Amino acid sequence: MPLLALPAVFMRGGTSRAVMFLAKDLPERGAWDSIFLAAMGSPDPNGRQLNGMGGGISSLSKVCILAPSAREDADIDYTFAQVQIREATVDYRGNCGNMSSAVGPFAVDEGIVRPTGDTAVVRIFNTNTGKIIRSTFSLADGRAATDGDLAIPGVAGTGAPVRLDFLAPGGSATIGLLPTGRVRDWLEIPGMGSIEVSMADAARPCVFVRARDIGLTGNEVPESLDTNTSVLAKLESIRQAAAVAMGLASNLDEACKGRGIPAVGFVAPPMDAPTLSGETIRANQVDLTARFISNGQPHRALPVTSSLCTAVAARITGTLVAEAVGRKPDGSIRIGMPSGILTVGADVTCDTSGSWTAHSGAFYRTARRLFDGRIYVPQS
Repeated sequence: MPLLALPAVFMRGGTSRAVMFLAKDLPERGAWDSIFLAAMGSPDPNGRQLNGMGGGISSLSKVCILAPSAREDADIDYTFAQVQIREATVDYRGNCGNMSSAVGPFAVDEGIVRPTGDTAVVRIFNTNTGKIIRSTFSLADGRAATDGDLAIPGVAGTGAPVRLDFLAPGGSATIGLLPTGRVRDWLEIPGMGSIEVSMADAARPCVFVRARDIGLTGNEVPESLDTNTSVLAKLESIRQAAAVAMGLASNLDEACKGRGIPAVGFVAPPMDAPTLSGETIRANQVDLTARFISNGQPHRALPVTSSLCTAVAARITGTLVAEAVGRKPDGSIRIGMPSGILTVGADVTCDTSGSWTAHSGAFYRTARRLFDGRIYVPQS
């Protein structure tokens, strides 16, 4: 039987890569999972995805699906799919902030949106979270500009900046910004006992724990975490318990099946830390130190949606993230991570009743089209 050929574009967005599809080029929704798994080369018990476009780590095993939007407040409908590597699973329950930076340029270059002038503003409706993202970037001869001087941690070279504004990001997958209504909670973890956490949902549900409470300093590099199976098991148990507490799963068995949410991160005060490039982040350059595990893997560069949630949590008095910061930073939050420093803006307020609201979160990324053509998958 001949292979199925589908038009597709391969793009980098921030520190992630994904295969981009137009919804009109795909069959019915029920066939998506098998197509996306085959396109990425999953499931692969070897964890390498050599039989597809995936790169063997979660940030390189992604799919984006775009269509013109019928909404008055959006130009594009964007669905994100996280393709698991070793399992035959596709997760649609969260968004990817890094790949969100590729959506606007893709829409312009494909002619779905036709802006005029030197700057494009594309309103993106993310179907996974039900939230609006505003993407702003420069144009060159009617197409998304790629040349620029913005360097982002984890990506070699520079590119044209893409500004992303996540509007009203609270409650992307749960009932609200603070799903339990509290800035701190205690979770009962099998084999660990009680551990204090903060749970927040801004652009992506996240659970935060102190690095020292799981036997870490906070400045570990991903390679050392990859081999620390004991800590990874603890963090996975915390993630599962948080999924139930946040209403993302009804029980631990259900929580086991969706490893993507909530993201689990451990935080620590500003400290000197090595980066993957061999340079050193100095404590006075950042507001806090953070590491994240997503889909069971330590991230080389923090997921952007998780970073946005971290910045929002840093502005909520009483959270473990705010505790790690130790003071209320002026302006954006500077997060020390394995690839460098990520700066995220967060507009958060508290009303007279003590209720917290996240109005927006913003950051800059770069994006680039790598190639386009057709992707081939088995018809079965």
